[in-house]
This record gives sequence, C-alpha cells and structure tokens, in this order.
Amino acid sequence: GRVGPPGPGSRRVVVAKPMSFMNLSGGPVSALRDFYKVPVERIVAVHDELDIDYGALRLKLGGGDNGHNGLKSITKSSGAEYHRVRFGIGRPPGRMPVADFVLKDFGSAERKELDYFVDRAADAVEALVLEGLERAQSSYNS
Repeated sequence: GRVGPPGPGSRRVVVAKPMSFMNLSGGPVSALRDFYKVPVERIVAVHDELDIDYGALRLKLGGGDNGHNGLKSITKSSGAEYHRVRFGIGRPPGRMPVADFVLKDFGSAERKELDYFVDRAADAVEALVLEGLERAQSSYNS
C-alpha cells in the first residue's frame, strides 16, 4: 500500500503480521525483506514493551532485544538496526511470571483504551515513515 498524501509525497509500504510464533518472527521478516529488497533500516517492528507504562509509546532505531524473543529473532536474522515502535504494557503485578503476564488478555480498564492506543501506534508508524525518526519521536514518544 501507500501512506501519505496522494502523489509524489506518498510512500510505498508493506504491512505484514507474521503467522509464525512470535519467537520465530525473524524468518518471515527476513523473507519479506529479501523479497521486497528492503534495507534493514527501513523495517519497522511494532512490539510490546514491559519497561514502559501501559499505552505509552517510544520510537527508536536499533538497540538490544531487552529479553523480547521476537526482537531477538528479528535481530538474529536481519541485524539490530531496524526501527522499533515500542508499545508499553507495563510490568507484571507482584510475582506474576513475565510469560504469563504477556500472554494474558488485557483487563477491562485497559480494553477501554486499547483501540485509541493502537490507532496512536499506527499513526506513529505513519509519521516515522513519512517524517523520519526525530520528528516522529518528538510527536509520539510519551
């Protein structure tokens, strides 16, 4: 598809959600990267982030995987210099294991706001593609 205003200012994009397990995302991402001949630095991974409060966004280029197995897989197959839109989910309460926390459904209070936050994350990706990292960060990093 395309994002942005019609005409020469629009950008061609491929939006993909791997059908594999999240821990194996690197294979599908690298296959798409190779098929469309996309440089790694033009890949944008949107993912959950434990170390950010629920609903907050952070955009960045490169970095570590912070224990996120999906990012670890992408980094192993493509290198670390791809963009990330990090969607905050917060830390598990009490002593709840991280794996249980990230796999559980959102609570009712979180679900009420989820559509808004997902739309905001999509807008952040569009800003990243059209305006570049620094401008998108100044608008969406919260």
